[in-house]
Amino acid sequence: MSILPGRIEAIKFMKLLQKTIFFFELKSFGVCEWWARKLGIKTSKVRLGFIYASFVALGSPLLLYLIMAWILEHKHYFKLNSKRSTIWEL
Repeated sequence: MSILPGRIEAIKFMKLLQKTIFFFELKSFGVCEWWARKLGIKTSKVRLGFIYASFVALGSPLLLYLIMAWILEHKHYFKLNSKRSTIWEL
């Protein structure tokens, strides 16, 4: 009977882990997709590029990736309107 509570906790932990992984996959792959659209190449090639760069540079591209993900998530704060024709439309 003492094994049962441990199994329930393990199942709860696995469900939490799956939800966390799903959340990060949903949010993080937007960076690679955005770069792929901008460069006109497949998304999988961009993802592989980040993976290879992380191995070669010992993980520093991961920090760059997280910064880009944050900027893409909040890009409405950084977006400048380039349709202004005069200085009075600031």
